[in-house]
Amino acid sequence: MTPTPEHARLAAELRALRERTGLSLSGLAAKTAYSRSSWERYLNGRTLPPRQAVRELCRLAGEPEGRAVALWEITESGWSGRAKEAPRAAAPQPEAPPKPGTAARPEAAPEPETATRPIAEPPRAESADVASSADRFSTRRTPSPSRRRTVTLMAVLATVCALAVGGVTVALLVLTRDHGDARRSAPPPSSAASSSTHPNCRGAACEGQSPMVTKCGAQPETLVRRRMSTGAWMEVRYNRWCGASWARTWGARVGDRIEMSADGAGSPVRRAKIKDDVDTDSFVYTPMTATLPGAVVRACFLPAASDTKECFDSRVTR
Repeated sequence: MTPTPEHARLAAELRALRERTGLSLSGLAAKTAYSRSSWERYLNGRTLPPRQAVRELCRLAGEPEGRAVALWEITESGWSGRAKEAPRAAAPQPEAPPKPGTAARPEAAPEPETATRPIAEPPRAESADVASSADRFSTRRTPSPSRRRTVTLMAVLATVCALAVGGVTVALLVLTRDHGDARRSAPPPSSAASSSTHPNCRGAACEGQSPMVTKCGAQPETLVRRRMSTGAWMEVRYNRWCGASWARTWGARVGDRIEMSADGAGSPVRRAKIKDDVDTDSFVYTPMTATLPGAVVRACFLPAASDTKECFDSRVTR
C-alpha cells in the first residue's frame, strides 16, 4: 500500500533522526523495545510506528520530540480512520422497522408528528382546504420519512467530514510553515537558533570531540564515500558551521581500523577501531579535527585481515 503524503513525511523525519543517532537498525533494536525488522518497516514507511517508538528515537537522537510527535499524530489520524469514524458516531440511529403484521399506512397520508421526525421536514397542511389546493397545483409527492432521514444523515456526514478535513489541513499548514522557517534558518545559524539543536563547539574547540555528542553530526556534508576491498564502507564528513571534519565506517569487521587527518602543519591523526559485534552493526566514528575551507582531508582504512592500507583524499569546498 502506497503511504499517504503525511506518512511519507513522518518516515523521512524518522530516517533523519536515525541518521543523527549514528545507530544501525540492529543498534536501534538493542537500545529500544522494538525489533530490527520493526524499525525497518517504520523507517521505510510500510508500518506506522507506535508513538513511544517515535519518542525513543527522538531521545536517542538528542532532539526535541514535538515536531516528530505532531507528524505522528496527523499520520495516525488518517491511518486509523478516526476522521471517518467520527461522522459515524455522530449519525442518528435509524428507526426500528414496523412489527410484522402491522398494516402499512398509505404513502400519501400524512403521519402524526413524533419526537423522531427530522426537524427539516416540511410543515403539513392543517386543513382540508389547504390539502385540496396542494393536490390541484402540485403533482409531487411528499418524501417518505425514510427518505427524509437519509437526506438528513447525508447532510450530517458531509458537515462532520468537512470539519475533520479542515482540521487536518490547518495542522499540515502550520507544520509546513514551521518547517520552512527552520530550513531558512539553517547553517550558518542565526543567534536565535535553539540551544537544543545548536552544535556546541566550533573550530579548534571541536578538536578531538565526538561529532554526535557535540551535535556537529546533525546535517553534515559528505565529502566522499568509498567502498573498501573488504566490502566495508567509509565516508569523510564535514560540518561547515563547526569547521570540523571526521570519518566514519560501517559494515566493517572486528579489528578493522580507520583514521583521518586534515592537511596543515601539526594536524593530528584521528583514529577509531571496530571493537566488538555491536560496532560491526553500527556506524563507527573518528573524533573530529578542525578543518578550514579548501583543506584536503585524507582518510584511510586498515583491515584487520591484512597489512594493506587503503587511503583516499577529499577537499572541503570553499
